[in-house]
Amino acid sequence: MNDEEITIFGDGSQTRSFMYVVDEIEGILKFVHESKGIGEVINIGNNKEYTILEIAKKIKELANSKSEIVFKPLPIDDPVRRSADLRKAKRILNWQPTTLLDEGLMKTIAWFKDNAKNR
Repeated sequence: MNDEEITIFGDGSQTRSFMYVVDEIEGILKFVHESKGIGEVINIGNNKEYTILEIAKKIKELANSKSEIVFKPLPIDDPVRRSADLRKAKRILNWQPTTLLDEGLMKTIAWFKDNAKNR
């Protein structure tokens, strides 16, 4: 938002899944209040994957940023792909995230803009 550089490690083709914080909290609360979840390991996350380069471009677009994307060497231990398996969350908790990526990013950008003066 300050038009500072956005650093991407590697070529940006590695994938990640992102989730809006409210969805994360709702998933965790469902988990702690669901007796069928006792003794279970359940992923609370998002299974929709995006490349890091896609995310950087999306943030630039939504924030109306002029930031330059710069690429740096990829750390050796950086995973190529990361995504949550939500089958147990859906089956046991009847839960999955509901906030779309653009919506969550817009809310996050708005929060940072509103709170920039307090930083």
